[in-house]
Parts: sequence; C-alpha cells; structure tokens
Amino acid sequence: MPILAQLKTQVQAQRGYLIPWVPVCLGFGIACYFSLKSEPTLFSLTVLSLIALAALGLACLRRNTYAFFPVAIFLISGGFLAALLQAHLSAAPTLDHRYYGPIYGRVIVIDRSSSDVLRLTLDKVLLKGMTPAQTPNRIRVSLHGRQEWLIPRPHQYVGLTGHLLPPSGPAEPNGFDFQRHAFFQQLGAVGYVRIPALEIEPPNDSSIAGMRHRLSQTIATYLGGEIGGFASAVTTGDRSGLSQSTLNTLRISNLAHLLAISGLHLGLLAAFVFGTLRFGLSCVPWIAHRWPIKKLAAIAAILCAGLYLVLSGGNIATQRAFIMAVVALGAVATDRRALTLRAVAIAAMIVLLLNPASLLSAGFHMSFAATSALVAVFEALRDRLQGIGSKWLRRFLTFVLSSAVAGAATAPFAAAHFNQFSAYGLLANLLAVPAMGMVVIPSAVLSVVLAPIGLEWIGLEVMGQGLRWILFIAERVTSLEGARIPVQTPMAIVLPLVAVGGLALFIWKGSLRWLGLLPICAAGWMWAHSDRPTILISDDAKLVGVLTEKGRALSKPKGQGFIASIWLENDGDAADQAEAYQRWPQTENAALSIPLQSGVLWHLPTKKAAKDFTSCSPNDLLVTTQPLEQTVPCQVISPETLKHTGAIAIWETDEGYKTVTANERRGQRLWNVPAPSDQ
Repeated sequence: MPILAQLKTQVQAQRGYLIPWVPVCLGFGIACYFSLKSEPTLFSLTVLSLIALAALGLACLRRNTYAFFPVAIFLISGGFLAALLQAHLSAAPTLDHRYYGPIYGRVIVIDRSSSDVLRLTLDKVLLKGMTPAQTPNRIRVSLHGRQEWLIPRPHQYVGLTGHLLPPSGPAEPNGFDFQRHAFFQQLGAVGYVRIPALEIEPPNDSSIAGMRHRLSQTIATYLGGEIGGFASAVTTGDRSGLSQSTLNTLRISNLAHLLAISGLHLGLLAAFVFGTLRFGLSCVPWIAHRWPIKKLAAIAAILCAGLYLVLSGGNIATQRAFIMAVVALGAVATDRRALTLRAVAIAAMIVLLLNPASLLSAGFHMSFAATSALVAVFEALRDRLQGIGSKWLRRFLTFVLSSAVAGAATAPFAAAHFNQFSAYGLLANLLAVPAMGMVVIPSAVLSVVLAPIGLEWIGLEVMGQGLRWILFIAERVTSLEGARIPVQTPMAIVLPLVAVGGLALFIWKGSLRWLGLLPICAAGWMWAHSDRPTILISDDAKLVGVLTEKGRALSKPKGQGFIASIWLENDGDAADQAEAYQRWPQTENAALSIPLQSGVLWHLPTKKAAKDFTSCSPNDLLVTTQPLEQTVPCQVISPETLKHTGAIAIWETDEGYKTVTANERRGQRLWNVPAPSDQ
C-alpha cells in the first residue's frame, strides 16, 4: 500500500537521527507518572518492569530502525520509574498544623519574597514540642518588621519566633501546585516572623557559601543600589539585593532571563574564556604548533564553567546550563560539532535522569525549547547564511535571527507560565543582550583576574556601566504603552500539544515533520477558546472571585493577596486586588452577595455575617468561613468542606453548576498526603 510504503520510507529516514528522541521518551514516562491520580501499586510496577525488560530484549534481537520502538517502550518505562524513585527519595516530614513559637535553623538560601522583604530558607530545623521525625527538613520564613539585629549570611544559625504553615495546594484546580514543588525541595513549612531574628551561631566563612556571600556583598557594596543588586544576581545568583519593582521591570521587558544564571551566562562565560585562551595561545607559535590549543581552550572553559557553577550556588537552573555547556564544549574537545540536536538531547537526558521533576518547571520548558529551536533553524539555514553580504552583516543577521527564534520558541511557554506577553521583548533583547555578552560577562571575568592585585574595581566599574544600560533599556521598554499584554491561562492540554508539534518540526526528518503544525494550530485554537471558571473559592473560604462582564470581582480588598493575584493573572486580567474588589456590589451588610445567572452567591467572611444570615434560595450558593447555626436550603461551602476538596472552581451552565475541586484533579499523591511520622 502506498501509505504504508511512504510511512516505511519516513521511518527509515530517521536512521542516524534517533538520539534526540531518547529524552522525549524519558520525558513522556515522567509525565505519565505525574499525571496519575494515585501512586502506582506494587503489582503495576512489577508488570511495568517486566514490560520494560521484554522490550529491551526485543530491541537487542532486532538490530534495525524498527528496534527503536521497543527501545522507546523501555525508555518510557525508565522515565516513569526514575520519577517514582525521585518522589520516594524526596519524601520528608511536612508540618500538618499551624505553628507559632520558637524556630531554630541554619540559613541556606537568602532571597526576597513577593512582598519585597528578606526571606530565609533554613535547614537543620528545631521546633518546640516536635520530635526530629516530625520536624521538616527545611522551612522558609519571610522577615517582616524591624530586623536590624540580624544580617543574614549563609550557614548562619539563627533563632526566630514566628508563624509556620504547611505548604499550600493549588490556588485553583489545575493551577500551579506549590505543595508538589515544595515536596521535591523537601520544604516542609513556610511562614513569617515579625519579632527581630537573632544570630545563634556565626557561619563558617571559609565555606563555599561564605565565599559566595562575601563576593556578593563586595560587588553590591561597591556598585550600590539596584545596580549592585543586579550585579550580585548575575554573578553569584544572590537576588536578595534586588527589589520587586526592578524584577517586575525586567519581566515586563522580557529581560528577566538575564538574572538567572543559566545557559546564556554560562555560554557567554565559556565562549569568552574559550575565545580568549585560544587567541592567547595561538599568539605563541611554539605552543600553537605543538599543542592542541582548541581542545585545551575547551577544557579550560569547562573548568571555568564548573567554578562558576560552584560559586553561584549550583541551583537547578545553573546545573542544567552547566550540563549543556559541558556537552557542547566536550564536543569541541573531541572534534565534533558543538551545537547539534544530539548534544541538546544528551544534555536533556542527563537533566531528566538527575532530576525528573524538572520536566514540570518553566525553566526546563523554556531553555530546551529555545536551544532546540536555535539548533534546528541554524542547521537548516547554515549554508544559506554564508552567501549573504559581508561578515559583519551576517553576524548581525544571525544575532537578530537567533533572538527572534528563541523568543518565538519560548513565547507560548512564557505566556502560559507567567500569564503575560512582552510586546517589545525582541527589541529589548536586541538592545540589552549584546551588553551582557560584550561588557558584563567579560568585565566580571576581568574583575576576578585582577582581584589578587587589588584592581578588581576596574572590572566592576565596566560591569556596572553595562548593567546600567540593561536597566535603562528595561525601564524604557516597560514604559512604552502596551508593553505588557496579559494572557489567560490555557487548558492543561495546550502546552503538551505545543511541545509535540515543536518536537516533530525540530527532530523528525522528512516531509512528515510539517504535520507538527497541526497540534500547534490545535493548541492555539484551544487556547483562544479556553474558558475560565465563573466562581473561584479559596481553600479556606476567605476569598471568593466571581467572573463578571468587567472582569473577576473579588470579595476582599486586601488579604489573601497571593491567591487573588494568581486568579487575576490566570484570567489575563491586569487589575490588582483592590480594583477587582470594586467590581463586587458594595453593601452595608456583613454578608456579601453578588448575582449569578440562576441565583445569588453569598459570602459570609465573619462571625457576625454568619450569625446574622437568615436564608437563601435553593439556586443560591453560600460560602462561609464560620459554621452556620441555622439550616439553609441552598448549597453551603464551608471550611469543613474545603478540608476535603481544596480550592474549588465552579462553572455556571444551563444545566446548573459544574464543580471541580483541586483535590479531585490532584488525586492522592505523595506530596499531598502527610507522611507517617513517629508520635
């Protein structure tokens, strides 16, 4: 049959290009594990293991192109089991009640919260009245109030008195699951303090963390202000000196990626070291004619990238970038092409095996989408670019094209994860990224080289000028009308469809690759037709949001601000909580009400409102934060109900109310079922 013959030809055309599909299969297996509603049973795991072994045996017997299909089954099973293993190894005690009292621990991370105050992540935690088996491995606390008694430093032991709560679940069904995110970080409690924190024991300043902190403080102190905080962030990963206003400016202008020590930073650093060392060695004829200077430069660049990894704290994003840099430079050292889909696939495979849960992160999606798109496009256009104009024109066109391709590849993922599209992001990157590559990174390396003789200020001055330019561009772009376009959260299936389509376009060899446009177009149509819930109810019943013609109306002008911001962002609504509260009908009664199509939604936020409430109609909905003494005919949603459901989303349809709960969508998983602990 012609169709089967064509399909056979297409499959045979993949011969020699199958390595990029390895991380795809691993990722599919990992996604299958995280999509389950309950943990797999021992029987199902046994069956899966037998299937994987049988597939591997079949692949060994059939040594041809078609052997990849049983290999794919083996890899999918391996991804599933890798995610399962990571989940069980990450299990740690989680706080199961509200705690107020003394807190002792060691500082391991210093950053800033969304309310722009210092925030500490602690390990080696001690909590009053709790055994070691009950105490979380790590907690995170925000430092509110006057905190002049403490200057936080890494590995410093501190004492605090504050409030702690278990990590919260999704703010709405299908929303970001912070509880799952915290589980894989072994973060068992979050909270805040208002009483001044105290140092219990000073840190060991000779440690790597101490050296990193001193370097960060030296840079921040010398440059000062937001520039100093920016410089510390791009060199050591310390964002504690950067305000929320600057962060928002960088996000709106699509320059926030310059803060993350990721592929761009490590790539620029490695390229600068590689190019400088290779040029320097080539200037010495005796060395250039006797030693493989290209390979030596590549190895030196790997070592410098490793030093940067350690010095920057080695977070997950930096680890991923380091792996990609090592793969690329390793290819150079072994006389292979550095930037190929095979190299990207090897990096993705290592990342997924070391940290399967990273598949769920925005950083993974965006970094590999950008890298894969860039490699695929430039592989296709390599010969065509060689014949265009002069060398400088080709370089300029290459830079513009790379920015456009990376921006287009990451745009759907950025819009879905962060609910915004930067209208002038390409312009901002074209003006700012060259400064990062040609000024900031080289001057940072120069500063390190000159530090032993006390001349590091030369590099810091130059770096400061580069960062001032980047912030200037970010502020000007942000000030342009329409710079930030709010985007509604898509259906859960949209991003997987985009990924499938992109993978087909980038990896598949042959005319069938253009079929990848179909799932991308389908994803766009579904995104445009995504509908938001009519009613959203927080998991403690303290906040209710109702979709109106003017946007979502919120039942409180302040308080529950984190949840309110998530709801509005997911709606693609640029209003803040206070503005959204003005959409709620204002009354003098303690009971709040808002009309629906078929009834009225009542919200009783206080004891007085619950006590004074009289009655409601059968078609009404009643959300109360307090138990009701009287019986009412309408549907009641109380904190007791929400203990079992989590946050609730309700769609109003012609047939009535369609209710979806967060716990229904999440199921019973390791991260939302408290682990047993010794009493």
